[in-house]
Amino acid sequence: MSHRVSRAQNVSRMCMVCGVQNVAGFKARFFELEGGELAGVFTPREEHQGYPGRLHGGLASTILDETIGRAINIADSQVWGVTAEITVRFRKPVPLDREVRAVGRITKDGSRMFEGSGEIVLEDGTVAVEARGKYVKMPLEGIVDTDFSKNEWFADDLPVPAEIELGQAPEPGDGRA
Repeated sequence: MSHRVSRAQNVSRMCMVCGVQNVAGFKARFFELEGGELAGVFTPREEHQGYPGRLHGGLASTILDETIGRAINIADSQVWGVTAEITVRFRKPVPLDREVRAVGRITKDGSRMFEGSGEIVLEDGTVAVEARGKYVKMPLEGIVDTDFSKNEWFADDLPVPAEIELGQAPEPGDGRA
């Protein structure tokens, strides 16, 4: 299923998931989609493996944590999510050396916390990994000690696709909504 892209979210310098200068990282890009979801696009490499040819489960969890946590920025770019709890379910292995998509959304938004869900979607549209998380809302000054906005967080200057292809939209009651 194709989803229209509204805009690209910022990337960072050294984040494991989106850091453009992190040689060990995924260098993922994140796109806000019409309808309020966030898509992450990444390509796991050999250094990200658990078993040969497969993405390490802890790194799959990291990708979903980042994707769900960033989804709050669609509604408010000044709110940052700090993970309080995340539950991950592994359905299929995630292969290395090919582009993979993650999608996340906010499922409950309170004054101090939010909840979200997300999936890693394979090329054929099937869900490989799914997660649900709870996050504490914090201002950036409460999380980092550096001038993050100038040195560590900046616009993604690569071309933005008009659409992103993802698997089927989650159905109510299927564990993804």
